[in-house]
Amino acid sequence: MTNVSPEPVALFWYRRDLRLHDNAGLYHALRSGLPVVPVFIFDQTILDALDDKHDRRLEFIYNTILDLQTEFRKLGTSLVVRYGKPLEVYKDLLKDFDIQAVYTNYDYEGYAKARDKSVADLLYENGAEFYAYKDQTIFDRDEVLTGSGSPYTVFTPYSRNWHHKLNDFYLKSYPTESYFRNFLKSDAQPIPTLEELGFKPLNEPFPGKTVPSDVLKNYKETRDFPAIKGTSELSIHLRFGTISIRELARTARKLNFTFLNELVWRDFYFQVLDHFPHVETNSFRREYDSIPWRNNEAEFQRWCEGRTGYPIVDAGMRQLNEIGWMHNRVRMITASFLCKHLLIDWRWGEAYFAKKLRDYDLSANNGGWQWAAGSGTDAAPYFRVFNPTLQAQKFDPKGEYIRRWVPEFNSLDYVPPMVEHTMARNRAIEVYKKGLLAGKMA
Repeated sequence: MTNVSPEPVALFWYRRDLRLHDNAGLYHALRSGLPVVPVFIFDQTILDALDDKHDRRLEFIYNTILDLQTEFRKLGTSLVVRYGKPLEVYKDLLKDFDIQAVYTNYDYEGYAKARDKSVADLLYENGAEFYAYKDQTIFDRDEVLTGSGSPYTVFTPYSRNWHHKLNDFYLKSYPTESYFRNFLKSDAQPIPTLEELGFKPLNEPFPGKTVPSDVLKNYKETRDFPAIKGTSELSIHLRFGTISIRELARTARKLNFTFLNELVWRDFYFQVLDHFPHVETNSFRREYDSIPWRNNEAEFQRWCEGRTGYPIVDAGMRQLNEIGWMHNRVRMITASFLCKHLLIDWRWGEAYFAKKLRDYDLSANNGGWQWAAGSGTDAAPYFRVFNPTLQAQKFDPKGEYIRRWVPEFNSLDYVPPMVEHTMARNRAIEVYKKGLLAGKMA
């Protein structure tokens, strides 16, 4: 496709901000004085790494792109959708459009930073600008720092400063609707099908964008009980930006401090990933890389399949495998079990969650796993080992969640525990202790 538009334009590059409303980068693009062309790229680098051809995340993105295109057609414009490696796609876009500037929103992952730099360099070489804005967080990068100007590595003081800094200015929405007239008028552009991208639809329902107010109001009391609908299940919408973090934070500020604090955790993990990129592949606390993991592949497979003999662990893993989501309390229990009871490297578990979770977000997934393993910022101490049986008694006292996902529980068909808790706990503490001592001496 060539010469789509001979006039100078600005592009807005959609990534994890798939909405028209209250979108920082889109707002700045629409106010640039140039006609705006919205663009989305199905990134071949990311898609090629997906093992499952029924990927829930891709299907969610794809359906959202179709919905966006419907909105754009009502505005007399079209979303330009391409497939390929972003740098190569932009070489083609530079031929198709007289690009003066590309606007987008920040992404904090290592791959995304490198991708954006390569695209920005290409644009600069061709006389175009590259602008990126904060959109998926309330505070990011260097906005919440210690008194000495360094990033926080412990959540509680970070949270205290975050709340102290928060005011209406940071929660104000961007009025993108006031500038929709500035989109470039164009005919509809084709969108490749999921099959053309090499994937097959599951046609499963996704959670909605709205949450009953009573769920948020009662969040503190209900969030830890997986048998009831006590969480928002908005994580997939936050992950791909189909809702505004600013609007959600305004609601949370009114209804429930505990829920608002979960959004603080989200910002915190983004900041950790941004300032300490080594956490993508290594322990935040370097000495934890010296722990001699057992890494028994057969035991790992039993954990993946939900056949450990610990009902709350098995329920969580089966929920993950079947619907691509797991209750947050159970995420902590299953992660602790893998790292502590089985002494399997947290990176194995993180990678499995990354493959299965529909709401997978590198920063939060990494932060949660390193918390469970004891290796991360503000992590649980290595000698804290969840007792899965007590966790089930406390958070699923009637066994409703367990029976939902492990119907053979309490029958002769249910597998016996693959490891005894007291032995596993003592073994984990001893192995961690020796590993950490070796790590500090290295």
